[in-house]
Amino acid sequence: MIETAKTNLIPRSLFVFAVLYGGMTCIAGILGAKQVALGPLAVESGIFPFLLLVVLSSAVAELHGRDVANRLVRFGFVPLITAIILIQIVLALPTDPGMYEPAKDAFPIILSQGARLMFAGIIAYGVSQFLNVYIFSRLANMKGAMLALRAAIASALSQLVDTIIFITIAFYGERPIGQLLLGQGSAKVVLSFLLVPFLIVFFVKLGKRLDRE
Repeated sequence: MIETAKTNLIPRSLFVFAVLYGGMTCIAGILGAKQVALGPLAVESGIFPFLLLVVLSSAVAELHGRDVANRLVRFGFVPLITAIILIQIVLALPTDPGMYEPAKDAFPIILSQGARLMFAGIIAYGVSQFLNVYIFSRLANMKGAMLALRAAIASALSQLVDTIIFITIAFYGERPIGQLLLGQGSAKVVLSFLLVPFLIVFFVKLGKRLDRE
């Protein structure tokens, strides 16, 4: 692992991954407005950027250590909260009468979220991402070829917690949440084991190559 704290230079991999990480925190809530069908699985599309967040934080923990990965997660609150504030400002501003009619109606439907949903998203993000880094780092004795398994286990567990926190805070008392928890949790676990192993190997190799260059 690279001891990032011992140098004033930011490793190239950390810079690239941090930029991508910030972008994923912003786009996740927007993509979550659509549900996609993956065979028998129905899942909101925000899972894809969230899985990338999990992979990126795990890759940073592998390459630069747990403390740096936790710092990345903390910095992730900045673009996340900034995006939420900007969306609320834009929604509050008057709409141009000449705006394309379907887009005029669709924009607030896609982007508007209640305070409860926004609060749920922020809490779920923080807890699940810190948990992912913690579990991934605790499994660090599983070296080499076990990198993919470590990442998949950490992703699956953290995404289960993310689902429980978000759905409970966002919907408890408003509607039955049992089926939501079961469906979303199952989909996230399956996708964690199908996608994360390949992604973590790719990003760790990419990070090492960027740092060599």
